[in-house]
Amino acid sequence: MTAASLPEAELRRPRPTDLRLFKILIPHAKRNLKLLIASLVLLIPLALAGAVQPIIIGQAVALAKQEPVMGFLQGKSLVAGAQLLIWLLILTQMVQLAFSGVQGFLIQKVGQRMTASIRDDLFAHVTSLATRFFDRTPVGRLITRLTSDVDALGDVFSTGAIGAVSDLLTMLVILVVMFSLQWQLALLLLAMLLPITGLIIYFQQQYRIANYRSREELSALNSTLQENIVGINVVQLFRREKFNAELFKTINLRYVKQVDRTIFFDSAVSATLEWIALAAIGGVLWLGSLLVQGEALEFGILTSFILFAQRLFDPLRQFAERFTAIQAGLTALERVSDILNEPIEIRDPVRSALSATLPSYAAERNEASEIRFEHVSFGYKPDELVLHDLNFTIRPGEKVALVGPTGAGKSSIIRLLCRLYEVTEGRILLNGQDIRDMAQAELRRQMAVILQDGFLFAGDVKGNITLGEPYTLEQVKTAAAQTNVAQFIERLPQGYDTELRQRGTNLSGGEKQLLAFARAAIRNPSILVLDEATANLDVGTEAMIQEALETLLEGRTAIVIAHRLSTIRSVDRILVLKRGELIESGSHEELLVEDGLYASLYRLQMLEE
Repeated sequence: MTAASLPEAELRRPRPTDLRLFKILIPHAKRNLKLLIASLVLLIPLALAGAVQPIIIGQAVALAKQEPVMGFLQGKSLVAGAQLLIWLLILTQMVQLAFSGVQGFLIQKVGQRMTASIRDDLFAHVTSLATRFFDRTPVGRLITRLTSDVDALGDVFSTGAIGAVSDLLTMLVILVVMFSLQWQLALLLLAMLLPITGLIIYFQQQYRIANYRSREELSALNSTLQENIVGINVVQLFRREKFNAELFKTINLRYVKQVDRTIFFDSAVSATLEWIALAAIGGVLWLGSLLVQGEALEFGILTSFILFAQRLFDPLRQFAERFTAIQAGLTALERVSDILNEPIEIRDPVRSALSATLPSYAAERNEASEIRFEHVSFGYKPDELVLHDLNFTIRPGEKVALVGPTGAGKSSIIRLLCRLYEVTEGRILLNGQDIRDMAQAELRRQMAVILQDGFLFAGDVKGNITLGEPYTLEQVKTAAAQTNVAQFIERLPQGYDTELRQRGTNLSGGEKQLLAFARAAIRNPSILVLDEATANLDVGTEAMIQEALETLLEGRTAIVIAHRLSTIRSVDRILVLKRGELIESGSHEELLVEDGLYASLYRLQMLEE
């Protein structure tokens, strides 16, 4: 699916309801329940203080005009009554100043804690997904979900939902107070409030659609950016800078267009509310003046209602802004829920029999294992198999090479053995046990895989060999010595403490590969897989590593993938693959005698050399 078609396709699928989306947040909110309750309790005095202030000012006007006043002011002089009203007004202001700061701090704290909790859960879920998911999902899209989308979730509860509750509570208190004072003016304001609320809801729905589109375009933008950064060498070598810049510009314009739509609907809400607020004040003045002329209303009460008209629409204006935050947050939550709802394809069995017998760390285990493929078929797509009915057994301690043209299925066999993918048909047995009945961690502790391109994390050399497991420095040095890479490490500026940049960019390809050998040796695996492991090494370094491999392979089952057939003459057996089928099997000499595909490939390479 292209980035251009992604938003339309996403919008066509069924949408989860807002209630269902909010349910995703409930477990995270429960973890901060005390803070959440405290912030909600503080809303009550804040709402009451805001509703009382117009009454105080109205009573001040009534006192000045010598109109009937409330009981607590009766019998007081103008000066004494004014002083009392001033102190009451100061008290309400102090309540608002004190409680609003505390309430705002608490709810922001809850929002940030929830955001962190969701980000942790999302990261844990993503790292549990099968490789098949990452095959079809752009990295930039995942980064957007884990960063900007998750950040928007904090607003759903902090400035969004809790703020909306505050605004609704304020409007409710104001309406109750207004009806208790003068029902005609209160009914007028309520009549103006209802239709504008419906209009705001419509604008917010349109805003959410536009916001969803803009976030999808942002995902496409990030995917394009990530792709160009990772492939910058190809971009520059093939002079694609201008072409890729135009492509990026096109996606960027689509993103800006959708952002403009969100701005339009957000601005439409603000503009509509400004006009309605002015209309409300005008309506109160019109009806209030008629009631005052008919002596059905005091001037002090009219003053209070003019202030109520402003106060009533201020929460509505804030509610509209918060509703925008809620809609943006729900859009982000919807996108995050897409990832959280992604099924974990490869799961551990409920109880693994092997997990009870294996030690905590594979460094304590070096017994060779038997590997058996029984009628294994596999396809990255259900209708396109790349492996067809494979049947073979690798005996304990046997060294087997996988050979065949590009696309024959050699790497797919390794991925299935490591259970990065599930077999489509058949089963894979390790020491007689189906690997699907084993815990993934225990399965992978028994094997070490050295790929052609070794991946390094940002951190020191020691950490890239231990990979978070509690090996001592002495164990690290022993593993490095066993693989003849200790001398290389000790030449680095800080030796084993040398800091490596992301992906090990301050090392050469061969140097990164040397660390991969030490990483495998320290785990003392029962199965060793070499996938073009010496392809990036120079002749001298490769000879040194080959010497170390003789020690490393001793007593272990080994699977070797190598395009240079001259490097696998000494293996016990060679399996020859073609289009996902096993067509030949035997030693180097036996296959040459058969004069089949292997013999043809070998002769071609000898001619090239």
